[in-house]
Amino acid sequence: QVQLVESGGGLVQAGGSLRLSCAASGSIFSIKTMGWYRQAPGKQRELVAVINSGGRTNYADSVKGRFTISRDTINTVYLQMNSLTLEDTAVYYCYRDGSRGDYWGKGTLVTVSS
Repeated sequence: QVQLVESGGGLVQAGGSLRLSCAASGSIFSIKTMGWYRQAPGKQRELVAVINSGGRTNYADSVKGRFTISRDTINTVYLQMNSLTLEDTAVYYCYRDGSRGDYWGKGTLVTVSS
């Protein structure tokens, strides 16, 4: 059974930092890409950052230079978020691909306060 477990969300002041973690289980050897998406209230889910098995990364323009995605094993991914702004408030979802499709975590809430 494929599962994604996120951690690290919470409340932070604008300008602060948070680090999100995600661990995948189940069919981990079929994983090529892992990453993070987010959904703010009233908005569609959007890509934040992804990283493939070769270490290639892709970031949303809105987070470039502030967020860093990393991956230290085949099934764990991290998102270091610095210089957070009010616009970063959202539920952040961990993502992974696989031989049978895409998978999502349940999400972790990040709230940035002024």
